[in-house]
Amino acid sequence: MPHQSGNEYPAHQVAGPAVPDYGPARVRGSRRKPRKKALRYTAWAALGTVLVAGGGVAYAWQHLNGNIQGTDVNAALGHDRPAEQADGSMNILLLGSDSRAGTHGQYGEGVSGARADTAMVLHVDKTHKKASVVSIPRDTMVERPQCAQSHGGSASGAQQAMFNSSYQVGGPACTVKTVEKMSGLRMDHYLEVDFKGFQKLIDELGGVDITTHKAIKDHNSGLALTAGKHTLKGKQALALVRTRHGVGDGSDLGRIQLQQAFIKALIHRANAVDPLSSPAKSYDLADTATKTISADSDLASADKLIGLAKELKGISPDRTDMVTMPVTYDTQDSGRVLPLDKASHQVWSALRHDRPIPKDATRQSVGDRTESPVSAGS
Repeated sequence: MPHQSGNEYPAHQVAGPAVPDYGPARVRGSRRKPRKKALRYTAWAALGTVLVAGGGVAYAWQHLNGNIQGTDVNAALGHDRPAEQADGSMNILLLGSDSRAGTHGQYGEGVSGARADTAMVLHVDKTHKKASVVSIPRDTMVERPQCAQSHGGSASGAQQAMFNSSYQVGGPACTVKTVEKMSGLRMDHYLEVDFKGFQKLIDELGGVDITTHKAIKDHNSGLALTAGKHTLKGKQALALVRTRHGVGDGSDLGRIQLQQAFIKALIHRANAVDPLSSPAKSYDLADTATKTISADSDLASADKLIGLAKELKGISPDRTDMVTMPVTYDTQDSGRVLPLDKASHQVWSALRHDRPIPKDATRQSVGDRTESPVSAGS
């Protein structure tokens, strides 16, 4: 059994500006044509956040803008980065951080700072009708580059470091840099949500429907579900995406399967929301969403997020291919995994060339050996 790491787990309407067409090229001032269209707990939730925020809410604009936290990733990383993709496709790093800030010990004690508890690379193809999502196991041993720190100075690189430590030593910019180094893909944007924000967002949505194919019980996350159909509110949804002991081999790989299934369920729920049915409720939802999310500075405004959200709404769950980066267990430490170099190259190369990920790329991966115990919908 793999070792378990200790860190696991307003309603007055006013006129707003017209929502511009969204495109990373326009945001960055590139001479290329604007690119349209760009998935959640975090990564799953980050996706849900922008989908919900894209319901046409254009009032109380300045308040919504003030909710969003932004990080200037471009300034932090400089020019030593992979080239931007010139075919109109887009890459977004979705992060779920395990910060316990403001949770009063609800999600565990003795964990300082935050780590990239969940990380997914969302690749939207050039037609803006299909997407691929690659989950990166947080326990993957990777080469972590030297990273700038927010308080000044820099954190030394490491030849063998757990992937999720990149966030702890250098924040989201360091995680972006680590992903770019391992994949050769430039991240156009990143979106992030933490424990507290994720739970509140799901509550505002009214819950998310899933079906469990067998009972799941995990004392660590607090999840206890019978086999069958469920509507998960915020607390249960967070427990689901944090669960690892109750599924698979008890490692992060089983949890990733739960997270990927939850993303699809979250997309179904977000797409069912009618922002025009209740303007006050829609405002509350947008207010929660913009308070929940952190993003790169190019996305850290309500109009940019709404533009992106409208593009994301065109990508349905059945047009989203989800895989886990190919890995194998580390023979020196059963609680860690190592990238399968050849297979991982196939995955990242497919995205660089805007092609579907080959089915055989993950065949030898330990993350591709069991069926998910959960599916979207009820």
